[in-house]
Amino acid sequence: MSNPLKCSVCSKPATVHLTQIVNNQVHKVDLCEACAQAKGVTDPGGFSLADLLLKASLNPEPAASGKARCEKCGFTAVDFKKLGRFGCPACYDTFRGIVDPMLENMHSGVTHTGKVPTRALERKSLYDRLTKLELDLSEAIKSERYEDAARARDEISQVKQNFLPDAPR
Repeated sequence: MSNPLKCSVCSKPATVHLTQIVNNQVHKVDLCEACAQAKGVTDPGGFSLADLLLKASLNPEPAASGKARCEKCGFTAVDFKKLGRFGCPACYDTFRGIVDPMLENMHSGVTHTGKVPTRALERKSLYDRLTKLELDLSEAIKSERYEDAARARDEISQVKQNFLPDAPR
């Protein structure tokens, strides 16, 4: 069973889960019951996701005060509060003090690791193994270790036969 989501404000278990779509951008916030009521989530007219995200930052740096400005686009934290998104990719570095605590509360980390299909991993592992065997073969031949070269050649042939039936042998 996965860990329950934490409240974006106080880190208690979240029971209210909000999704807001602004300009085709999806923003999600998880709140405990008390924080949801305190933020006026039950009143659709008084709720701003960007405002909540700014307040959810537990350890704001000076960038969160609105005085910091992105050197590339001139965006401020106040602009983020109004629009609910940043102005350019450089804003993520400029406003790291806002972004990192939000991501920590919403996800299991602050770095995107992505996913790789299982078959792609298997294929890469197989090709890495073949590459290593071919390197071992050429090194064995160069150093005149013919028994090692024959073993590497046989293993390459076996791997190709078992896993790559269409590959040339």
